Amino acid sequence: MTNCVSSWLLAAVLGFGAPAASAAPFKVLVVMSYEADNPWVKEIRAGVESVLGPVSEIVYFHLNTKVDRDGGSRRAQEAYDLYQRLQPQGVIAADDDAQAMFVVPFLRDKVGTPVMFNGVNAAPEQYGFPASNVSGILERAHVRESLAFIKQLLPAVQRACFITNDVPAGLALRTQVEEEQASYPAKVVAFHLVKRAGDIVALGDTLRAACDTLFIDSLEGILDADATPMNNAQVVELLGRIYPGPILGGNRYQVDQGAWAAVVKTGQEQGETSAEMLLRAMRGTPVAEIPVTRNSRGQRVINVTAIEAHEIPLRPTVLRGAALVRQQP
Repeated sequence: MTNCVSSWLLAAVLGFGAPAASAAPFKVLVVMSYEADNPWVKEIRAGVESVLGPVSEIVYFHLNTKVDRDGGSRRAQEAYDLYQRLQPQGVIAADDDAQAMFVVPFLRDKVGTPVMFNGVNAAPEQYGFPASNVSGILERAHVRESLAFIKQLLPAVQRACFITNDVPAGLALRTQVEEEQASYPAKVVAFHLVKRAGDIVALGDTLRAACDTLFIDSLEGILDADATPMNNAQVVELLGRIYPGPILGGNRYQVDQGAWAAVVKTGQEQGETSAEMLLRAMRGTPVAEIPVTRNSRGQRVINVTAIEAHEIPLRPTVLRGAALVRQQP
């Protein structure tokens, strides 16, 4: 059974709930860092519900830090107030902001409730994980695999550049790249952390001159000329105007929205794995016996619209096993 915050609070105010015969065995609070309509959040939610939906009453709360980062701490306090009212048997916290703003100050080593994180880009030690009541799944981009994939499509690719929003997830990706780049099949020549659309426009000449391919991730929340947070599709569209070369994305939705190709990580894997870990804990396995893990599944995805527009031949060996998507107008 899946509920939203508002429906649970309505039941609490009116003083009734579901009949005992139909009550789910577990109550679970899921605190998402980002907005409900964020594509990554939707993927995580699908993964969580595939595991916990049949056996849990799930309540969602969103910190909305992509569109209102300054309000995140206030929303985290509201999430903790909800936790105290709900008294769930388990908690899932998605992405880094939920750890820094909610789990660490309110739950880590402070309550007996098992907490499973997902979508964490930073090293777990940054948040004191694992903890007595906290474990979960880390999120790591398939950068090496994506670069190898674009070289299958375009063997001339030798130099790779990166652009992300200047947020914790972007900083964590930069750390990952710094640690792994010696094994990459293309040379990393630049990693750009940006805050505004104007920063991207200013990089246009540099990107065109120095980068054979551009890897993007965590673009949501970059500010436009009016200081309004942009969504991923808007930023990708801007990048496509100033950079004519192949763009790689860390996630499936980024390929759907304009990146040429990728070996993607999925929110479904993050949500499903954290839910499976939480279910084990709620059924009695000590959290200390549930080790922190990381994502391992990768899916090759090709944006056929972009490839065809640039008249790049698709060989059968490249197509084998890849998902083909057509960009929506």
